[in-house]
Amino acid sequence: MLELTPELLLRAYAFGVFPMAETRDSDELFWIDPIQRGVLPINGLHVSRSLRKALRKESYTVTCDEAFERVIDACAEAAPDRRESWINDRIKQLYCQLHEQEHAHSIEVWTLDQTNGATTLVGGLYGVSLGGAYFGESMFSRETNTSKIALVHLCARLWHGGFRLLDTQFVTDHLKSLGAFEIPRDQYKQELNDAIRLEAHLPRTLSNQVLLAFLHSTTQTS
Repeated sequence: MLELTPELLLRAYAFGVFPMAETRDSDELFWIDPIQRGVLPINGLHVSRSLRKALRKESYTVTCDEAFERVIDACAEAAPDRRESWINDRIKQLYCQLHEQEHAHSIEVWTLDQTNGATTLVGGLYGVSLGGAYFGESMFSRETNTSKIALVHLCARLWHGGFRLLDTQFVTDHLKSLGAFEIPRDQYKQELNDAIRLEAHLPRTLSNQVLLAFLHSTTQTS
């Protein structure tokens, strides 16, 4: 049986397939190659007025690659709308290795306790980067809008860093409300092939000026 390594995993992404586990306790992984693929145009993100207001709150701090393992653990936790997870121990191990190789990245959203200065992780996401393509894996939210805040900050970094493709794998109602849609497998793989040939960089820091410029380019919804 072929051993799944970070290098083999990146080759799979370059061909448009990705692994999942049946459950968090499963020992096996299987490959997914959807007939219809979810994508989110980077500057076609739908940002509602309420989300724009939340982005201006000084109580939130957003970071990149500061707590990758904590983010993937939070994404694997059971939630009211997700009782089971496809993230098992092998998935976590592989993506942590990709993170060490700077091919997997996380966005973290924190709140600050004004009384003692402590920060609490309340939202975030993680995914894989290859050339000018970013493959979103999972996100979580412990407060209203915090996964969306993470997504806005991710898209702003992708936009600023020269990325062309944001792959959401599947399209949920949540992602559809943010502008995601499906394209056929063949079209996706052509766009993927074009994107991975690009040189792009995910900035760890994001200035307020870049964030505002990105928001100006997005679609505002009610």
